[in-house]
Amino acid sequence: MISAPIFPIWPVSWQAVMCLALIGLIVGSFLNVLILRLPVMMTRAWEQEMHEWITQAKQAGLSEERFATTPYNLFFPRSHCPQCSQTISPAHLLPVISWVLLRGRCAVCQTPISLRYPFIELLTAFLSGAVALNWGLSATALGALILIWTLIALAFIDIDTLFLPDKLTQPLIWVGLILNASGFFVPFEEAFWGAVWGYLSLWVLYWLFRLLTGKEGVGQGDLKLLAALGAWLGWQSLPAVLLIASLTGAGYGLFSMVFAGHSRQTPIPFGPFLALSGLVVLFFPFISGALFS
Repeated sequence: MISAPIFPIWPVSWQAVMCLALIGLIVGSFLNVLILRLPVMMTRAWEQEMHEWITQAKQAGLSEERFATTPYNLFFPRSHCPQCSQTISPAHLLPVISWVLLRGRCAVCQTPISLRYPFIELLTAFLSGAVALNWGLSATALGALILIWTLIALAFIDIDTLFLPDKLTQPLIWVGLILNASGFFVPFEEAFWGAVWGYLSLWVLYWLFRLLTGKEGVGQGDLKLLAALGAWLGWQSLPAVLLIASLTGAGYGLFSMVFAGHSRQTPIPFGPFLALSGLVVLFFPFISGALFS
């Protein structure tokens, strides 16, 4: 069972909700950048490492231009339209508001801007406000925000790339263990075994499926993400997390086959469903006890 708020600064109130929702809106705008750029940054880093081991780039079919020294990170180059490459002015970077005022189109070339950008911003704002309803402004609320924001980034990166980067999953495990060393959400012993059993449970399923079918049923990133959820929410939450993720994932799979024409071989990212189930258990911890009491 998740503990009460630690170090309360501002009790539950509508002011606290509005404050965290506004912060969430701004963070959501940053998450859009993180979701888009982190996979590209990691790909470029891998290519650079490969380039260092290959003396003749042409032998690998690589172009020298791929390894330009121009930095690419979360802050450079500045935000720009992917179609016309025009730099986006600060006035057009306001979360949600700019998208509405621009009617969902680039100010220069009028290329449609994906609805996903304001959706992620509003989702982050909504969940951040929900944190204030549960824990007010407190150290526990700050921990919950870290978990939620990271889960949002991981879910959408997995949707885009079928990949859960270690740069996010591994720190998430350690932060959960460190916070729960002070009992932020669950006792440390529950967090420790949550990380252990979270990883091992999917690891066993991974190898069983691979031995039976010769294919990978879940990715390595899914193992680490479930370990992270165990580190934050404790081992007692794992059955509920797995059940909710499996049911929602299976439901999506059936829906996509019936209405989107996907085949059984079409890969489905499991990370978003793990993230969703983790959020459900975070906000409604009684579900774990209700399902498995």
